[in-house]
Amino acid sequence: MPQVGQRSPGPRDFPEPVRASGPVAMETFLIGLGVLLLALLGAPLFSIIGAIAVFSFHAAEIDSSAVMVELYRIATNPTLLAIPLFTFAGYVLAESKTSVRLVNLSRALFGWIPGGLAVVVLLTCAVFTAFTGASGVTIVALGGLLYPILTKERYPERFSLGLITTSGSLGLLFPPSLPLILYALVAKLSIDKLFVAGIMPGILLVGILGIYGIYQGKRHRVPTTPFNWGNLRTAARGALWEIPLPFLVIGGIYSGLFTATEAAAVTAFYVVVVEFFVYRDLNIFRDLPRVMKESMVLVGAILMILGAAMGLTNYLIDEEVPMKLFEFTQTFIEDPIWFLVVLNIFLILVGMMMDIFSAIIVVVPLIVPIALAYGIDPVHLGIIFLANLEIGYLTPPVGLNLFISSMRFDKPVFTVVRSTLPYIGMLFVALLIITYIPELSLWLVDLLGVN
Repeated sequence: MPQVGQRSPGPRDFPEPVRASGPVAMETFLIGLGVLLLALLGAPLFSIIGAIAVFSFHAAEIDSSAVMVELYRIATNPTLLAIPLFTFAGYVLAESKTSVRLVNLSRALFGWIPGGLAVVVLLTCAVFTAFTGASGVTIVALGGLLYPILTKERYPERFSLGLITTSGSLGLLFPPSLPLILYALVAKLSIDKLFVAGIMPGILLVGILGIYGIYQGKRHRVPTTPFNWGNLRTAARGALWEIPLPFLVIGGIYSGLFTATEAAAVTAFYVVVVEFFVYRDLNIFRDLPRVMKESMVLVGAILMILGAAMGLTNYLIDEEVPMKLFEFTQTFIEDPIWFLVVLNIFLILVGMMMDIFSAIIVVVPLIVPIALAYGIDPVHLGIIFLANLEIGYLTPPVGLNLFISSMRFDKPVFTVVRSTLPYIGMLFVALLIITYIPELSLWLVDLLGVN
């Protein structure tokens, strides 16, 4: 391990191998064709990325062990521990009856508002997604509970379907969202800064959709639930042990009581105690091994993609690919505002075609240096990136959440697309505000002096 004051080894520090002989162009073509064929046959993403990385270093006549340099740096980063811990905690919450208790509490608090049930859906899904870190999980876990309630209360079917499909990704900007942690890790940013920066944009997204839900509630004269202190006490008593969780995590981090990684450990421990021993929704012998296995399968997939992608990133940086892309981009775009327009379009397309974890790992190392060259704040860029991918999940024709919702509610994909179009329009408005008013993301960071 390098000592303080020494730089980490790079690809050029490795001994050069003997130059390959033979028709290099034909070799390159055949290897490239082989990688493409593997991709078409459905080979795992990490193997495709890893193959490209090894081949790229080989073509540049650099020892292939350079692929592991960046992976070693990531593996020694203590922040990495937060990923499996928060993922495990999210899976435990998803498997328990937390969603039911959250709905009951939210309904007791906001059911009296015209359209209050729509607000309840938005808030419940946002909180749930923030802790599970995956929007598809929210649609599957909460959809069966919330959709019948919405239709029973006389909300239109199209409105209800669009609301739940859209709400599935709303919590990705709220701490302790796993995409926030992963983005900070890949972009080499402070997790604490990203946690704070995402709060106001996340509230904006929920707020805009909440106003629309209230309007629809009034328009269709949906009955409200009168506020009742007894109902609130009952709901609060039911969720008594889960209410402190967000305050424990966020308050603990920003009070300096513990780091983000320590917060992940505290969260995992607290969730296990509450769900297995207090509420007893899950059985310690039957369910704990299963939940651990399922959550670590996701973590393993993320880490394999991360390791392969970081090796490829090492090559791209060594070959100055980001700066060459910047120089190419600058020949067409000089104004940072137009760069952000193009970036938003590009990221929406990425969000349509890739899951959020793969997109972060593969795309972020390429766009961060370019955005910095245009003077875009890296923390602001992170919020723009994740907000775009939230919308990309919903964007037809191939947004992932459209298909998850179609399967969950047994509806044609075209029906789901029509249901989400008004929401996509509102989210685009919010995205423009987030993109072109950087203070929305940064003022709270500056106010709290987060490092």
